[in-house]
Amino acid sequence: MIFMVVKRIITGFLMENGYIVHEKKGDSCYIIDPGLNSIEYKEYIDSNSLKVKGILLTHHHDDHMGGVADLKEVFLCPVFIGEQEGSFYGVKADFYIRDKEDLKLNGKSLKALLTKGHTAGSLCFFAEAERLCFTGDTVFNVDLGRTDLKGGSYEDMKNSIINIVDKWDDSTEIYPGHGDPCSMEFVRGNNFEYIHILKEGKRREGINEENQAGGFRS
Repeated sequence: MIFMVVKRIITGFLMENGYIVHEKKGDSCYIIDPGLNSIEYKEYIDSNSLKVKGILLTHHHDDHMGGVADLKEVFLCPVFIGEQEGSFYGVKADFYIRDKEDLKLNGKSLKALLTKGHTAGSLCFFAEAERLCFTGDTVFNVDLGRTDLKGGSYEDMKNSIINIVDKWDDSTEIYPGHGDPCSMEFVRGNNFEYIHILKEGKRREGINEENQAGGFRS
């Protein structure tokens, strides 16, 4: 049962998704990946009498953090980002999050998961009890984040998909950095890059098993 309210806000020419998560009016909230226009965030927070506990960033790209400075100044809230985003790219934040670190919101848990690939320190924020995850530019509804920018790695992306994302059950709802939210069931049936990585991984697994069993001759 989902008891987190997720407000999606789309900004910028890249149509970046930012989110505000809370439970009810007057609660504490987190802002996740505020894009280039902070006005709608402020309007929603004010109209719901929310108290901003912090700004969570899945990664450091401008389309995901363009509104940070303004929102931080208005709400006097800390900024959180993955520790690799700070050490590799030199991104400044108030707190650097480690893999599997738990962030609390109104007694609920939001776990940071290191999902390298799009950047060296990309994070997903996973609310296990609610079966929902904010995936940034790791996995979208019908494709995956690009890996050709500084710090990106296709090998890291494959590892993140196979060893982390594919462990989420079909009922898990993903809230990506671009495109529409969807279930993992939808991803498994429609995301061709995701499907390709899993098939490639299984093929390599099969080759390794054959090698170990002496299936190949030198």
